[in-house]
Amino acid sequence: MLKGKKIVIGITGSIAAYKIPFLVRLLIREEAMVRVIMTPSATDFVTPLTLSTLSRANVIVDPFKESSGEWNNHVELGTWADAMVFAPVTANTLGKMANGIADNFLVTAYLSAKCPVFIAPAMDLDMYNHPSTQKNIQILRSYGNTIIEPQVGELASGLSGPGRMEEPENILAHLRFFFDSKQDFSGKSILVTAGPTFEAIDPVRFIGNRSSGLMGYSIAEEAFRRGARVTLISGPTLLEFDNPKIYHEKVVSAAEMYKACIRSFPKADILIMAAAVADYTPSEVAPVKIRKKEKTVSLTLKKTTDILEELGKRKKKNQLVVGFALESGDGMKNAGEKMKKKNLDLIILNSLNDRGAGFEVATNKVTIIGRQGVLLAGGLKDKRAVAIDILDAIKKLLVNPKGN
Repeated sequence: MLKGKKIVIGITGSIAAYKIPFLVRLLIREEAMVRVIMTPSATDFVTPLTLSTLSRANVIVDPFKESSGEWNNHVELGTWADAMVFAPVTANTLGKMANGIADNFLVTAYLSAKCPVFIAPAMDLDMYNHPSTQKNIQILRSYGNTIIEPQVGELASGLSGPGRMEEPENILAHLRFFFDSKQDFSGKSILVTAGPTFEAIDPVRFIGNRSSGLMGYSIAEEAFRRGARVTLISGPTLLEFDNPKIYHEKVVSAAEMYKACIRSFPKADILIMAAAVADYTPSEVAPVKIRKKEKTVSLTLKKTTDILEELGKRKKKNQLVVGFALESGDGMKNAGEKMKKKNLDLIILNSLNDRGAGFEVATNKVTIIGRQGVLLAGGLKDKRAVAIDILDAIKKLLVNPKGN
């Protein structure tokens, strides 16, 4: 996928620089051509010799080559690259890039770029949340750069929060996502559901679950990238979604998601039901906030409409329905029964027992099951990569309906 691609990596003075040799190694394994630029402070965290050895090319730190007196041509490098990846990027360099302060080779190369640019910030949470940093990020995004959002996690300061640079394998996934331009779902209409539902108890309290929506959002983006007309119906999430070419309908409750799906499903060629819809909802919703008076409170719940089962009943011959099964027990048996009961063409099984899979994480580990058995038993990987696997399995099913 990245074979022959020319990638420039720019490294700044962050402790997260120690991860970049792993990124370089991953790119070289993909047979990409890699050139590395470092700010002088970046060399305090990882050596140019290490990166030169891994990239199989000289590393540029200064504009001038001290041994010969020649200068490194930033314009030439900017036109050579198919993509530039700046990672990690400190608050200091974000400000320079946003405002055109070209006082080092890395920023001059950025200002000369004729290719897509990917920026992965890394810093402490207070620096990341500072209005100036957020303004600089918005400026860089407005220039057409792709911001690879930092993750929430443990930081070098000992604090925990946003600012942790995205992992190398996920940065690689962003590049793969960009360069893979196949349009194998052109002309298809795909309906994707994502996120949790919130079932109201009173005006301020609700029953919900821990779904972040990232799996469904990743599927929607992958389907769009591959040429599909995409409708995304999403429960409440903290994710930002700014693709104006994907119809995005926001809902809150299971009942609202049911109504939205019933409206959109007849026009869809494919339904991918990735949402974690509540199985139960309060029988009654209090009109005002329930006051804290009694030691115990009883809550009566009733079943919600099973959206996937209902749509499976309504499925036409030319439609495909894909469901998800999050299990903690006998996953294969339960997934198989669910697929049959709900008239599914594929079911995506993941387990609560797999560390790093499921809710509130950027990764997932799934088994894709068709009517004839397991189609793919994947390892733990970024949810964007899982989305690719799922769309690949659906494409095979479209080409060979009896081969599932």
